[in-house]
Amino acid sequence: MKRDDGRLVWDLPVRLVHWLIVLAVAGSWATHYAGVEWFAWHRRLGYTVLVLVAFRIVWGFVGTRHARFGHFVRGPRAILDYLRGRTAVAPVGHNPVGALGVVALLGVLFVQAATGLVANDEIMNAGPFYGWIDPALSNRLTTLHRQSSDVLLALIGLHVLAVAWHVLGRRRPLLQAMLTGRKSAAEVPAEQAIAGSRSALALAIVAVLALALAIAVRSAPEATIALF
Repeated sequence: MKRDDGRLVWDLPVRLVHWLIVLAVAGSWATHYAGVEWFAWHRRLGYTVLVLVAFRIVWGFVGTRHARFGHFVRGPRAILDYLRGRTAVAPVGHNPVGALGVVALLGVLFVQAATGLVANDEIMNAGPFYGWIDPALSNRLTTLHRQSSDVLLALIGLHVLAVAWHVLGRRRPLLQAMLTGRKSAAEVPAEQAIAGSRSALALAIVAVLALALAIAVRSAPEATIALF
């Protein structure tokens, strides 16, 4: 009997970014609560999250088939049809409800990382762009930074529950697919499989984004918090 090695659905950049975001977000939370001596690492991890999320957004327009927003983001009717079990063919990539989660997570992660660039702790630490804006605005964006972390935690919880339901309840190997990039040939028509990962293009995009952020951080005025 011929072995089913599956067909490629998730490209390497999507998989790497997924797991690197998991690690960077976990590290950001840990360094936030570890104390002020870990603030430099908290900042570095924030830069990492921002570059990764910005890349994933760009990749949603220029990446491989199942990575593109235009391929998996659907309107209200498609979402309702999926929830009612009226979808004739099971989606190969993200389903319409999962797509909402992807967009929501990327949006909140971007807000988290971007507001961190101008946030401050009202004592001694501030984001690198603090010197570019009014302190009162920084305080408001700091509040948004803190509040969005609660929203992010809720979204992550929902994501984990949804994955657990698919893996344990429906016996679908989602975690394996996000590690290998492959799904069973029975689930993926040959014409919907991707031929490769376009890794060179992905690496170039990440390099440009990281370089742009590094230049902006170096160009920013020194962040000094006025205590009085």
